[in-house]
Amino acid sequence: MRIKDSCWITASRDTGDVCPVFRRQFTSEKRIASASLEITALGVYEAVLNGCRVGDFVLAPGWTSYEHRLQVQQYDVTALLREENELRVTVGRGWFRSPLPGWLDFDDKKRRYAQPCGLIAFLRLCYDDGTEETVLTDETWQWAESPVRFSEIYDGETCDARIEPADWQPVMALAWPKDILIPQEGEIIRETERIAAQSVFRTPQGDMVVDFGQEVTGYAEITLTAHAGEEVLFDHAEVRDRNGNWYNENYRGAKALARYICREGQQSWHPQLTFFGFRYIRLLSWPGEAGPENFTAIAVHSDMKRTGWLKSGSAELNQLFSNIVWGQRGNFLDVPTDCPQRDERLGWTGDAQVFIKTACYLYDAERFFRKWLHDLAADQRESGEVGRVIPDLIPESETSAAWGDAAAICPWQVYQTFGDKAVLEDQFDSMRRWVDFIGTVTTTPGLWTGHEHFGDWLGLDAPSGSYKGSSREDFIASAFYAHSTGLVVKAGRLLGRDVSAYEKLHADIVAAFRRAFPEYKTQTEHVLAVNFALAEDPQKTADALADMVKADGVQLRTGFVGTPYILHVLSQYGHTDLAWDLVLRREYPGWLYPVTQGATTIWEHWDGIKPDGSFWSRDMNSFNHYAYGAVADWVFEQAAGIQHAENRPGFEELIYAPHPDARLGWLQARLDTRHGTVSALWVCQEDGIRYELETPVPALVCLNGEEKRVRPGRYTFWTVK
Repeated sequence: MRIKDSCWITASRDTGDVCPVFRRQFTSEKRIASASLEITALGVYEAVLNGCRVGDFVLAPGWTSYEHRLQVQQYDVTALLREENELRVTVGRGWFRSPLPGWLDFDDKKRRYAQPCGLIAFLRLCYDDGTEETVLTDETWQWAESPVRFSEIYDGETCDARIEPADWQPVMALAWPKDILIPQEGEIIRETERIAAQSVFRTPQGDMVVDFGQEVTGYAEITLTAHAGEEVLFDHAEVRDRNGNWYNENYRGAKALARYICREGQQSWHPQLTFFGFRYIRLLSWPGEAGPENFTAIAVHSDMKRTGWLKSGSAELNQLFSNIVWGQRGNFLDVPTDCPQRDERLGWTGDAQVFIKTACYLYDAERFFRKWLHDLAADQRESGEVGRVIPDLIPESETSAAWGDAAAICPWQVYQTFGDKAVLEDQFDSMRRWVDFIGTVTTTPGLWTGHEHFGDWLGLDAPSGSYKGSSREDFIASAFYAHSTGLVVKAGRLLGRDVSAYEKLHADIVAAFRRAFPEYKTQTEHVLAVNFALAEDPQKTADALADMVKADGVQLRTGFVGTPYILHVLSQYGHTDLAWDLVLRREYPGWLYPVTQGATTIWEHWDGIKPDGSFWSRDMNSFNHYAYGAVADWVFEQAAGIQHAENRPGFEELIYAPHPDARLGWLQARLDTRHGTVSALWVCQEDGIRYELETPVPALVCLNGEEKRVRPGRYTFWTVK
């Protein structure tokens, strides 16, 4: 990267809330053959060359572990150059300098908020005659106040369109390291879809509200004709209350305001340097009459390729599938976040490991996760501890089992889905260090005890007043200790490493676990014991789980830890009908209950909106929280029957073992793998079930208790009633 030849620059004074814009004017007198711009910033930037936006990367340079890694973008700008040129770059706070996380106040947050704005860039001009010229960031650049008067992740953005930057001042060199600069690693964040407003209406309380019909992450674009100085002001919300009135108390401290001061005439605007999570906007100020034609929601996320599709004969189940996809889109904005709307929006490690299998089926998320896992390794503490969130913006807090275990679970799943051992090479040391860390903090050798955890977070069997389920924290921690250690062993064997010490450790953990926990008390405890191969009699344990689910009224009692695995355990041990009962449950708690309440994304709580229309809570009630969308991996693998053997990663060889349910009528799944497209359909008919399979690889077909190997091709199978 030639950008390291340039200097970091900043404004010569503190601009407060106002975003500075930097400029460099230059002349290119000869004919240009090609030109490229390398650029990044301390904050988020938007670059404009001769009045045209450079590239389509939104919120560049994205979000990384900034102290260790800062991505540099490279753009081909040949077509934008003229003889007389001006490059302008506006820099906002972004994730780098916004007060994240919003609900906490500690020294590291204050330090980050006080960091300086910074820009570094390198423009290379190649002429037809073979000569070159470079334009570097240095003290020949200038800066001024931009029209963006305020921009911040939680509180929104203010733009005064009447302002044309003036009173240009010399920049100041900034002492900031360059060894943190790396080429772009993650997927580019882009505007991916435009959604027209469905309606503009007044609520019973008199608020003017715009409904886009779908919850999105991004921003609203306004188009209007106005006089200079007139103001547009609006805030954002996910849902309305039981009476149809405006409600966004669940945003907590995030103001989520967009303010625009108009220039004269017709104009369009949307925020440049921040984002929101919303379905609705409320017009607090608007000149004249407003109609749907004035508003467009723009969805923004990491531009991953879609690879997985599910469709069925149930309209409600199809809506659930849509909600899962939109939940991923809304929370995969360079980092796998928990939610896109409130004063949080952090890369919670537990949520990521819960959802990663589904994420990698629905989208080609390999590049996305490899970049994030590099940040995880960079932020991993000297002890081997992995923070609750990555990037680690809560370094003063301790980790938790099932959260820090993302260090082992996520690399393994990326390898399993896509088949490239490079992710294990990259992350093996991080995986190993995480397991080693547990051994240094436990109070019981062979188990993980004596540490506070999140437990089975939001478990439905939680004691009154607790967010944690009733499963024992030491049980959960020790189970995940075994699981992560086992993954280190598997990864090490594949990489040719000596993992004999971890093989012994894993055997010791399993033995210690069985001695310490001979009985299982909750749904989640049964699930983990089977799923992590800790139960001495897995069939008996799975049967006991099924009995417990039935005794609980065919209801889930699990939380973040147990829910992703419970359906798999039931199906793998002969209880698929019960698994389907849980999936198709329309009442609370059930995956279809939010659908019956109008959800367009996955909720943080099964009853974020209760049957009487009241809300679960104000302080922790996101309506775009992807974790429970993990059910989709069960639909792909068990319901539709598309699986691969663990020793055939990347779907090098297919196992086709579907589990139909007549209540749907039919189910279709399509998955684009590294070896081609797999398509599977089953249709329940009066005389039996028709199965259609298209496989690009050899497959083991498992139907009616029989197994048959087939070559790549298209097949139709029948089972008769």
